[in-house]
Amino acid sequence: MAWILIVILILLGGLIAPFGDLLGTKIGKARFSILKLRPKKTATIVTIITGGFISSISIGLLILVSEEFRQRLFVDIPFLQKTLDESKKALIPLQEERKKLEGKIIQKETELNKLKNEVREFRRGNIVIRRGQTLFIAEINPSSNLKLDMAKIYNEADKFVRKIVIPTNKNAKNILLWRPSDITKIESSASKGGNWILIIKSATNVLRGDNYVFVSPDLLENKFIVRKGDVIKSVILEKNDLNLKSINLKIKTLLLETRDQIKLKGSQVNEINTRGNFVKKITDFLQDNQNIKFKLEVVSLRDSKTAEPIVVEINILKLET
Repeated sequence: MAWILIVILILLGGLIAPFGDLLGTKIGKARFSILKLRPKKTATIVTIITGGFISSISIGLLILVSEEFRQRLFVDIPFLQKTLDESKKALIPLQEERKKLEGKIIQKETELNKLKNEVREFRRGNIVIRRGQTLFIAEINPSSNLKLDMAKIYNEADKFVRKIVIPTNKNAKNILLWRPSDITKIESSASKGGNWILIIKSATNVLRGDNYVFVSPDLLENKFIVRKGDVIKSVILEKNDLNLKSINLKIKTLLLETRDQIKLKGSQVNEINTRGNFVKKITDFLQDNQNIKFKLEVVSLRDSKTAEPIVVEINILKLET
């Protein structure tokens, strides 16, 4: 379409231009005058008007045929400028959001690379402390100087962790890092009185040779979880359970349930300590007592508080029929 329009304009200009020149010559020879001008100047004015007519026709055709030309010719510059400014303003929050997203992407990529590195180190056996692992437990006496006690606890915990992470570096100090806000909160709670223990857990996986270990301290009430002689859990042995395989399975399940029970009460220990050869005691007892029901009981052998070991024995009792 554009090429056709160009050809038409060229042809139209070529046709009108000689006509204007011829008309100017005729007027000059006829000594025709406009506004009392000399014939020569009148002929020049006629030629100029003819040229203007050519331009007008060209513009008119472009306006008639080309929508893009019409838009460019009659554009409202102030309106366009206002629209441009509004568009720029609308882009500002989008650009800020883009920067935030790019920052998050970089952060996630960093975390991903760290996790990949930790996986590689884990496979090599270089992770010496795992996330959430309990590193240190200490009692806090609220009647003493809390800040001094916290400083002593920190130094002892730091020394303990250094032996694990950088055992060959004897000059390293203060590799343990915790948030000051956590300590402020702990000191505030402990100052109100009561019996407390401070538990320090690792906030991240730690590799052998790391320069810092980020930890999360937590304050827990140092309460009695079990008393000596308490029956923590029990289970009934039916007649079809009176074989060695079933008894071993029952004991294993009973100890797992005991651990879960003390966890629910607030104990921080992960394993149950047992005393005595209870399997032999149970099997010997069953040989002397056949065809009746029995009950296995997990009994605490000592008083144990929140962070203290749980020591138990398993007793077998004959049920009355």
